[in-house]
Amino acid sequence: MLLLLFSVGHEYYAIDSSHVVEVIPSVPLRKLHHVPQYVPGLLNYRGTIAPVVDLSHLIQGTSSRFLLSTRIMIVKSSEATAVPYLGLLAEEVIQTLDKPKAKFVESNTVHMNAAPYLGGMILDDRGMIQQIHVDRLFSDVQQIYLAARETQLQ
Repeated sequence: MLLLLFSVGHEYYAIDSSHVVEVIPSVPLRKLHHVPQYVPGLLNYRGTIAPVVDLSHLIQGTSSRFLLSTRIMIVKSSEATAVPYLGLLAEEVIQTLDKPKAKFVESNTVHMNAAPYLGGMILDDRGMIQQIHVDRLFSDVQQIYLAARETQLQ
């Protein structure tokens, strides 16, 4: 499985590259009100409105820094959703990793109900790398986006 790596603080995370449509530079976003702080805004992605999630803010509570390696990963869900694309803002989006899916170890010691998007871990030269489940992010963001859209239309 080919993975796209990014960092949050000094830790590495990865998403399955089969979800990635494109990686673009960080661009100005349209602010979306009445949403959690980890959703910094909306992006016009090729004529489609895409909510953006700041993965640093979602995972550790601090916004992504503005670095040359800070990028927006445009991802698509493997399921049919009302939100076709999602932007994932992250730092150090510059490397890939090819590892078999079977090598990822699910952590049974950590309770993941508060963060169901966090997946298994794998050891690498960089240390432990944790997988992010894109489809689980889509379900959460879709509910937030649709609720915020209704609020703004009223």
